[in-house]
Amino acid sequence: MDHSGHGMTMDLPPFTLGRGFAWSADPFFLVACLLGLALYGWGVVRLVRRGDKWPVGRTVSFMAGVLSVALMMCTKLNDYGMVMFSVHMVQHMVISMVSPILLLLGAPITLALRALPPAGRGRKGPREVLLMLLHSRYMRIITHPAFTIPLFIASLYALYFTPLFDTLMGSQAGHIAMMVHFLAVGVVFFWPIMGVDPGPHRPGYLMRMLELFAGMPFHAFFGIALMMASSPMVKTFENPPASLGIDALSDQNAAGGIAWAFSEVPSVLVLLALLFQWYASEERQARRSDRAADRDGDKELAAYNAYLASLNTRGG
Repeated sequence: MDHSGHGMTMDLPPFTLGRGFAWSADPFFLVACLLGLALYGWGVVRLVRRGDKWPVGRTVSFMAGVLSVALMMCTKLNDYGMVMFSVHMVQHMVISMVSPILLLLGAPITLALRALPPAGRGRKGPREVLLMLLHSRYMRIITHPAFTIPLFIASLYALYFTPLFDTLMGSQAGHIAMMVHFLAVGVVFFWPIMGVDPGPHRPGYLMRMLELFAGMPFHAFFGIALMMASSPMVKTFENPPASLGIDALSDQNAAGGIAWAFSEVPSVLVLLALLFQWYASEERQARRSDRAADRDGDKELAAYNAYLASLNTRGG
């Protein structure tokens, strides 16, 4: 029985990291990853040729994000993930919580807006369409915490604890759709919190931290529920192939441990990114204030000193 369409998953030998990382490309994700890298590379080259600078860190981060998706979907991990709950959970957690963070730190929308040429007066090109989308009501809704946090949580509970998961895992198209969904949910959840790109919903740094911690405990609870279960909870993984030499319940417990552990990893990554962004923002604000003071001869300070002098005169 070939679930994934590119590997005989029923005859897989016992899982090892070496076997898991062997090449086994899903055509959809292979093309998507190559296209993503090519478009981003085109944007960077265009800026550099124009004499503009683009931070190397952003390029490295975006490439790492794309490669993390490729590692999960274009290796044997994708085959093992069709029959092993623990491997599937690694795929889910990386694609929904690590890949989006790395992609967002690469600022692909900012790069596109800077690299794409304006279409000219009265015409609409790719840059104008992107700007329209960024400012649309649709984008305001899907990046609002009242939408992103419930969606982030439902992607776990409503998927795994209902027959929907088994239905999607029953076909290659369903499996691809599910993985694309995980990536999209991660992007819309983390974008308002720590994304570098402009967006319709951009709260203060304290609110961003609250948004982050509002979603993470539910991941931990989900992991604990899988670890504590006394019987397999997901039909797809009830009867793993004998060739794997694994027990369905212990594999489910391992999947729960992975989900629980991953609730901490992005929290730390995002918190570090947020603190760095906050510090950089304060530094920019301080530099702006200094430049303004230099331009106007520090009028604000002079006015304040004059005010103190007037108080002293009145007091005298």
